[in-house]
Amino acid sequence: MVQYRRNLVAGGTYFFTVTLIDRRSDLLIQHIEVLRESLKKVQQHHPFEIVAWVVLPDHLHAVWTLPSDDSDYSGRWRAIKAHFVRVVKKQGVAITMRADGSAVCWQRRFWEHTIKDDNDLRRCVDYCYINPVKHGLVKAVVDWPYSSFHRDVKRGIYPSNWAGGMRDDGSYGE
Repeated sequence: MVQYRRNLVAGGTYFFTVTLIDRRSDLLIQHIEVLRESLKKVQQHHPFEIVAWVVLPDHLHAVWTLPSDDSDYSGRWRAIKAHFVRVVKKQGVAITMRADGSAVCWQRRFWEHTIKDDNDLRRCVDYCYINPVKHGLVKAVVDWPYSSFHRDVKRGIYPSNWAGGMRDDGSYGE
């Protein structure tokens, strides 16, 4: 088996791409409240700051900052994915289980990038927010409801008519 090397920095800030196996699925937005509940439940036991977040039908992007003494983002993602699957299964969503007990829902791994500096952070947050436009889901960033963009507009970090303008080099793990 391939050994994946993760950059583990206690208190680090990371950009993530987490994807469903079925890239044609809309499971994440159909069950957005379950995803939010899963996230909050894990945050209660294993705190982290959500710098940015966007949920698309079949994948999501997030930027998190972990506590200064903690680097276990993998455990958090594992717990979020597991809680989400348990709840949507209880709600009647048909999810096949593998022989090892894992669900055929999420891709087994995720893509992670350690944020290096303020410019890198801005680029990754911008990428989160422009992603629904990039995928043709909306014409304007403000029109996508499943994003922390709206929180950042209220905080005065972004104007509501922000349209991106960043160059997409496609190197974000999708």
